[in-house]
Order: sequence, then structure tokens, then C-alpha cells
Amino acid sequence: MKKIIQIPTILLACLLGADLFGADVFTQKNIGLEAANDIAKMSVDACRKDGFNVSVVVVDKHGNVRSVMRDDLAAKYTIEIAQRKANMVVMSGTASGAFRAARADIQQELNHIEGLIVMQGGLPIRAAGILIGAVGVSGAPGGDKDEACAAVAIKAITERLEFASND
Repeated sequence: MKKIIQIPTILLACLLGADLFGADVFTQKNIGLEAANDIAKMSVDACRKDGFNVSVVVVDKHGNVRSVMRDDLAAKYTIEIAQRKANMVVMSGTASGAFRAARADIQQELNHIEGLIVMQGGLPIRAAGILIGAVGVSGAPGGDKDEACAAVAIKAITERLEFASND
């Protein structure tokens, strides 16, 4: 008689505990193409205004490229550097310059990982406090200037992203 009682109890426990191991389907917030394109364009425009020719790469929360823009006179290699800066943001969850300042001790090791570079010029893109992507800028004379261009774009689109996150 005890075995009959134990089997239903075990089955019930398994059914109730299924959510402890993860859902079969889940949703995530991620940056859309239109927002990524707008951030890239606004970053290029902000740097142009200051006389800098840059490349901008926007990636989603997983590091997948969503938008790439290279200004007319920006060096070819600035695209790769911008993408690697954006990837650093995705990996660390913080601005690439802030990560560089906090973890200078592992900078050289991380620079050897394909797709990453520990340099200033990458910023997180958030909606309702959730990381939905990152932007990397390269080509201005200094990472602080790259970051400033990205910051202008993110500030300009913040309200739009916050409004969209309520959907």
C-alpha cells in the first residue's frame, strides 16, 4: 500500500517542480532594428558635429550585430573595433570604459579573446533597467570622445525605449 501512495506523490512533486528547472518557452526584451539603426545614425551624427569620422556598431543583448554605420572617412578597422567595444559591454554589463577602469588587471587577457576589446567607447542600451543591447563607437581621437557620441544617441532615444518597454 505504501508504494501506491508514494508513486502519485512523486509524480505530483515532479509536475509541481517542473518550473524550477526552466520554462519551455520564455520571452526576452531585446533591441529592435529601428532603434538600433537610429542609435547608430545619431552616434555618427554626434561625432560628425564634433568633426570626427567614426564607425558605430549596435549589437543586441546577445552580441548579435543589429546595425553598422561607417562614416565616409572613417578607417576600415574602426568597424571591428566598434563591434568589439559593444561586445565588451554585453559581456560585462557595463560601459566598456568603466569596465576597463575597474578591471585593468585582466585587460590583456580579455583583449586576446576574439570579438572583445577593453577600450572606452562602448555603452549599454537599457530599457526599464534591462540590458537590451550595446553600442560601440570607434574613430574619434580618444575613447572618451567615442563614448560621448554614443551617449548623445542613447540619451536621445531613452524615452522612446522606456515607452516601448511598457508594451
